[in-house]
Amino acid sequence: LQLQLPLMKSDTAIQPLLLGSSEKAVRVSRHLKEQGFLISAIRPPTVPDGQARLRITFSAEHDREHIDRLLEVLDTLFTKESILKAADA
Repeated sequence: LQLQLPLMKSDTAIQPLLLGSSEKAVRVSRHLKEQGFLISAIRPPTVPDGQARLRITFSAEHDREHIDRLLEVLDTLFTKESILKAADA
């Protein structure tokens, strides 16, 4: 399965997912929390304006099922949900 997620280059357990606007990053972070995922929105001044992102951090405690579930939720957000479009229009 190949997902079209805007992942940034990373060789670490932290996988940044670029969303652009701070509003979008916060909205997606809150939605993920409702789905049981604690994924922080990283916004200015920590990152440059227009480069807000999610900080997805993996650990040895995450098994394949956890990762697959996260990918399912992200895929739904990026392909079917209007949550990503509302504040950027």
